[in-house]
Amino acid sequence: MVRKSRLLGEGDIEVSFEFFPPKSAAMEESLWQSIRRLEPMQPEFVSVTYGAGGTTRERTHNTVARIVKETKLKPAAHLTCVDATKAEVDAVAKEYWEAGVRHIVALRGDPAAGVGERYEPTPGGYTNSADLTAGLKAIASFEISVAGYPEMHPESGDEQADLDFLKAKVDAGADRIITQFVFDQDYYLRYLEKVRAAGIWVPVTPGIIPIHNFPQVSNFARKTGASIPAWLSRRFDGLERDPGSTHLVAAAMATEQVMLLADNGVKQFHFYTLNRADLVYAICHMLGLRPTALPQQRSADAA
Repeated sequence: MVRKSRLLGEGDIEVSFEFFPPKSAAMEESLWQSIRRLEPMQPEFVSVTYGAGGTTRERTHNTVARIVKETKLKPAAHLTCVDATKAEVDAVAKEYWEAGVRHIVALRGDPAAGVGERYEPTPGGYTNSADLTAGLKAIASFEISVAGYPEMHPESGDEQADLDFLKAKVDAGADRIITQFVFDQDYYLRYLEKVRAAGIWVPVTPGIIPIHNFPQVSNFARKTGASIPAWLSRRFDGLERDPGSTHLVAAAMATEQVMLLADNGVKQFHFYTLNRADLVYAICHMLGLRPTALPQQRSADAA
């Protein structure tokens, strides 16, 4: 097992990692270097995303299937409602089950036009992530994770509507909530209080995104409704052409954020890796996680 530091207080922390499927041979090599780098940390699971509009559906499936065959990791495949009928989505889910995948991250998904564009349900498809969650549970006993938004989903009318829909996802069968990343841990802690007050008792895992590139991450944050505190901007000011220092600052900040949350009783953390293993590895190391030797994997070529 992973040797874990007790410096964080009570109990051990658990981590999970998110990757995105490759768009080229070079990106695939980089992805698998990241997976192999982080595998010895023995995460609870690793998730693999879909592109906007489900554009990476095949590549997501191939990546997840390879994780099942070639690693000891437990993959969680992202599955969305976008641009697919119920029958098409159900077929993908059944393929995952047959491939040995038991965990799905059920999401509405972004429109094919990209984040921030108006979403329209696909005719004959699942309407939203609550509908999708119920459909997946009817297919097989998948573990289902869904998304939560500490600063409210950009399309939610108000905070109560946001919480009501979150509860609908849990009532439909969701087993875990993974939050959109936040940079101020107080947003997460206040959100957790509101979620519990709404009668939602499944685990609420905070999303953590190490900032490897501040302009890129801040632009994504604006599109997804995550705020960028002024103090955060100041920490990266002047580092635009200094990736080494950027990564040092990012590692320190993410470690501090996790430790503050752990001091408040949070023990599970989901890292958006952006397929960059070294930064996440360093953060996990500072948090007290240590790799364990893994048995040699049997490659597909040797099968």
